[in-house]
Amino acid sequence: MPLPQDCLLCAVPCHDTLCPDCAGELPKLPPSRCPVCALPTSQGETCGRCLAGPPGFDATLAAFRYAFPVDKLIHAFKYGHRLIAGTYFGRTLAGLTNGLCPDLLLPMPLHPERLRQRGFNQAVEIARPVATALDMPISTDVCIRTRDTPPQADLELKERRKNLRNAFHCTQDLGGRRVLLVDDVMTTGTSADECARILKLHGAAHVTVMVVARALPR
Repeated sequence: MPLPQDCLLCAVPCHDTLCPDCAGELPKLPPSRCPVCALPTSQGETCGRCLAGPPGFDATLAAFRYAFPVDKLIHAFKYGHRLIAGTYFGRTLAGLTNGLCPDLLLPMPLHPERLRQRGFNQAVEIARPVATALDMPISTDVCIRTRDTPPQADLELKERRKNLRNAFHCTQDLGGRRVLLVDDVMTTGTSADECARILKLHGAAHVTVMVVARALPR
């Protein structure tokens, strides 16, 4: 049995990253949602936005809704270096891998300058338990970030797309392979869209995005 530790949210002693009460209160996504982008739909059908303008990725798997306290945990993980939260998120995502048979497991790439400032790529940390569950390595050199773009959160949708233009580069011919792309949060999906688009241009047959949390429209 793991040694007792303090719950990352309420500080109650427990045997996991979160105590059972806090874990049970993490915000869930509605059960019926678009299989492409994970936004809620009435009966789980593909949403109108994805039908009108299909993104570069083909499917999205998300563990939680991006809301309190998941947002607090992600912030503590990325900016407070609470890497244990990343491990918890990765273990949660590993539970969504049943039936997945990707040929490549890619963390969303981080620009070298951002990596130097932060000290780690949060997507890599999240991807580690997923890689263990799938019994496959994490590929960190297949797709790289070539531009250190301003934070997406500060931009409107059109500006986000322009901001990410030529931000990613694929280093290999993916020749019909199926890709699992792991990240922390999907907000508008523009980062995943652009990254998947580049992967498809280099031969990827299918791209599934797996994220800890999906932001829903207000």
